[in-house]
Amino acid sequence: MTSLEVSEETEDSGPGGYAAARLLLLHEKERSGPPRRTALARLTDDWLAGLFTAAAPPRGVALVAVGGYGRAELSPRSDLDLVLLHDGSADKAAIAALADRIWYPVWDLGLALDHSVRTPAEARATAGEDLKVHLGLLDARPLAGDHGLVAALRTAILADWRNQAPKRLPELDELCRERAERMGELQFLLEPDLKEARGGLRDAQVLRAVAASWLADAPREGLDAARRRLLDARDALHLTTGRATDRLALQEQDAVAAELGLLDADTLLREVYEAARTISYAADVTWREVNRVLKARSARPRLRALLTGRAGSGRAGAGKPPVERTPLAEGVVEMDGEVVLARTARPERDPVLPLRAAAAAAQSALPISLHAVRHLAATAKALPVPWPAEAREELVTLLGAGEATIPVWEALEAEGLITRLLPDWERVRCRPQRNPVHTWTVDRHLVETAVRASSLTRHVGRPDLLLVAALLHDIGKGWPGDHSVAGETIARDLATRIGFDRTDVATIATAVRHHLLLVETATRRDLDDPATVRSVATAVGTVGTLELLHALTEADALATGPAAWSSWRASLVADLVKRVTGVLAGETPPDPEAAAPSAEQERLAIEALRTGEPVLALHTEPLAAEPEEPEPVGVELVIALPDQPGVLPAVAGVLALHRLTVRAADLRAVELPAGLGAGPGPVLVLDWRVAAEYGSLPEAARLRADLVRALDGTLDIPARLAEREAAYPRRRGLTAPPPRVTVAAAGSHLATVIEVRAQDAPGLLHRIGRALEGATVRVRSAHVSTLGANAVDTLYVTRPDGGLLPDEEAIDLARTLEAALR
Repeated sequence: MTSLEVSEETEDSGPGGYAAARLLLLHEKERSGPPRRTALARLTDDWLAGLFTAAAPPRGVALVAVGGYGRAELSPRSDLDLVLLHDGSADKAAIAALADRIWYPVWDLGLALDHSVRTPAEARATAGEDLKVHLGLLDARPLAGDHGLVAALRTAILADWRNQAPKRLPELDELCRERAERMGELQFLLEPDLKEARGGLRDAQVLRAVAASWLADAPREGLDAARRRLLDARDALHLTTGRATDRLALQEQDAVAAELGLLDADTLLREVYEAARTISYAADVTWREVNRVLKARSARPRLRALLTGRAGSGRAGAGKPPVERTPLAEGVVEMDGEVVLARTARPERDPVLPLRAAAAAAQSALPISLHAVRHLAATAKALPVPWPAEAREELVTLLGAGEATIPVWEALEAEGLITRLLPDWERVRCRPQRNPVHTWTVDRHLVETAVRASSLTRHVGRPDLLLVAALLHDIGKGWPGDHSVAGETIARDLATRIGFDRTDVATIATAVRHHLLLVETATRRDLDDPATVRSVATAVGTVGTLELLHALTEADALATGPAAWSSWRASLVADLVKRVTGVLAGETPPDPEAAAPSAEQERLAIEALRTGEPVLALHTEPLAAEPEEPEPVGVELVIALPDQPGVLPAVAGVLALHRLTVRAADLRAVELPAGLGAGPGPVLVLDWRVAAEYGSLPEAARLRADLVRALDGTLDIPARLAEREAAYPRRRGLTAPPPRVTVAAAGSHLATVIEVRAQDAPGLLHRIGRALEGATVRVRSAHVSTLGANAVDTLYVTRPDGGLLPDEEAIDLARTLEAALR
């Protein structure tokens, strides 16, 4: 028995019958998507019409569905948007009683209801005051009662909308912009709101309203399919959560994907992003046309008056002045604020024309017209492989235009031109990045990186290689395995396709393969270790490639998100580049073992040996600070104390208690020259870079007092950290993956390099230090890197006698650390 048959049998049995039929319909696996939404709307129509009829309504009354219900787009948990429309002739008490006979059964079933009771005049007046009401009434649909009353209202509402379009559409445009600013862009959000985010269902509704104004129309291709895809996702979200929610939270995505029959959550997000991109692009094109038409309309009366005044006789038959067409490039002109093709352009004979038009548009900071892009997509001849030099130069020009590149690139991508030019682009298109550090999808991140790189082209000898490497650096993320390794092969093929010679292809491939090398080495390795610098020099090969990688590193980080770059990271990368440049020039890196302590370190060491207690200096001036720094750069903290067990966990624990974030830590035993007046014995000097998690830095005296207590055992750091963690309940969210500890192969000739990847948390370095103390190894230096919720801590450790750990011992230490951090 189908749900509709159930509804027919139970139609007279009241809310219970409707509820049973509704439940059966929602659990029909063979019917989903538009057919289920239509069936649910029809079932609800019949039930509400029955309630209306059973209430014996007076003449001149109708029950009307508006908004999404008016469009018959009911998701499982959608609100019912209803208007009880009456002509004003019936008694108010009778109308109120009728409304109660309809509203209360809806509420009794627990359905959300947006309701109103109005005359046609009241409905028009409210619509004139409230834009959202006007939009809802554009989709008014009669359910029961006086259909003529509803038809008259629809006609009046639509006429009002068209007459008021010059005023209402700019207001609607502003509302859309405010909503986009508040909710973000659906196509880039890890937890998007399917309705309110830019490119969502609300924007699809807005495009319908703009089309109804007759002022402009949206590109129709793919728009209905995109809206259906988002509606299907919302249906599945309602069914899997049992809630009226439009937010596609991370923890719900696997279940929603399964409900839709998709492979996994990434496949779901990619389909949602593609739909949102289609709607966003259609909105961009539509609003640009609306603004162009409104501008032309406002200018027309002034122009007519001007022409009439000149003519003297007021020639009524005078035609429009010719539209100005300004040449931009061969076959490309500007017309009416857009880039269009010249009348003489022949895309079928000119394969470079798409790139030439795109480059001209970006360089002029103008949009490329929808008609021009579609004409190019339909008729342009494919580029030969390898590309001619002109095509390569136009691509570089397009990438070097800065922010203006993005809308032009999006226009080409919307019509399939990008994947035609770069076939491997299809694998990264709309691909999500499940890392909160990343702001964009993979494809948009690549374009954003090229935009960032365009401002760094004066820093390199080959700007063209920088821009293309920026565009391709993450192209391997569409393939399994290490994306840098896969990307090297793909970049080599694409660079050859684009027409670079063998040497340039090798340089681009090297840049893609090692695009993370500088930042990862600078933040996770000991730069004083000659092996670190030599390994980078070997990988890079030439000063020119190093220069290219330096700029690419900055562009990549800036395009990733605010957590990926800071003055602190920039200074570390610059220091590494300086050292590697020296090695490539033939210089020998200094031996860190032979480096003498600084004057301050020596002074503190002498004082520590003299007193037998910790001595510290906290420099309160930030290191290389910049205005509005997204990540605290930090200050220098130097500690000297007689060498003894438990120093690293004690210092790390005290810093965690004082809410200081550790950026880097260098630990070294200092041998003091004889005759300085200090007592015998080794002294340990710790040079830390720390930043206040929030608020101001603590006083040095308080740090020292707590450090003394931590070392003598009177300050129980683990207990204090546990108390603080217990005071703040854990937030809901995904369970963090377990920590992972590895041994870096051939990382250093001076120490064994251990890399810890774990969820960032207060006291993490303290816990690591405690585990290392139990393993009886000496920590030479520590380098801390935090990206979002992920910490990557690199530790240089030796045996107590200063020797490297044998391979087996190093692996055992990694396992011990991993177990201690679980």
